[in-house]
Amino acid sequence: MKVTYFDDTDTLLIELAETAVEDTRDLDENTLGEYDGKGNLVAITLEHASKTADLQSFSFSNTAIMQQAA
Repeated sequence: MKVTYFDDTDTLLIELAETAVEDTRDLDENTLGEYDGKGNLVAITLEHASKTADLQSFSFSNTAIMQQAA
């Protein structure tokens, strides 16, 4: 999984899987869902991300890694 913010276009790209995108669908006026050939969601694009998402409080946690460290 990879999350990239493009400051020049105020776009947030969340890549869920590294696979070819076969179809893109509008989920709402600022959100695109990108799908592989089997119809699996592989990426989400948020346009106007600074207005539609709380980018300042972005965090990531992986409970499996946290449990292994304990």
